Amino acid sequence: MANKVQTALNKFDDYNENDPNIFVWHHASYPQELFLADKLYDWVNKLAPTRSTALTLASKSQHIGRWEIPRSSFAMDKNGYLNWRKELALHHASTTRDILVNLDFSDELISQVEQIILKKKIKGNPDVQTMENALCLVFLEFQYEKFYPKHEEKIVNILKKSLLKMDKVGHKFALQLPYSETGLKYIESALSELTKKNDR
Repeated sequence: MANKVQTALNKFDDYNENDPNIFVWHHASYPQELFLADKLYDWVNKLAPTRSTALTLASKSQHIGRWEIPRSSFAMDKNGYLNWRKELALHHASTTRDILVNLDFSDELISQVEQIILKKKIKGNPDVQTMENALCLVFLEFQYEKFYPKHEEKIVNILKKSLLKMDKVGHKFALQLPYSETGLKYIESALSELTKKNDR
């Protein structure tokens, strides 16, 4: 089974290597989704050392082929954004399913992977919660510092939405990441507002 899982992970990497978008990190350039999938895999491993096979597979395919459905193909408003995200999730799940079916994985396991990718039953499925933590941590570690200067007027609200998806374990790791002074200020502000809301 281990060899079969590794074959699937390699297939996901091969697919994401086709991403034409480039992610630059420490002066090196990578296909964006290949880089981010690697980092998501690393975070999942850190958060769940005894993770399930389904979570291992989802960690490399959660956003597979993301570039194939560009944001620009939907209306540039809130409804357009939500429809884009929904369409993306279905695309990630179906692309993953096709690869796993071709490798003769069981229907049960494929359904478990799809459930994680589609983030179903987050509060009742520890794997989905771990994935949500990992996704937010990848954003905070690798994308946040470039993101917030462009959205300073609404960054606290954006962070609150991300932090709400995480549990206490995710929050603990989030506060351990290296941030700029301003970046940390926004995160602490978002966490403070969430704490006050929960205390009411």
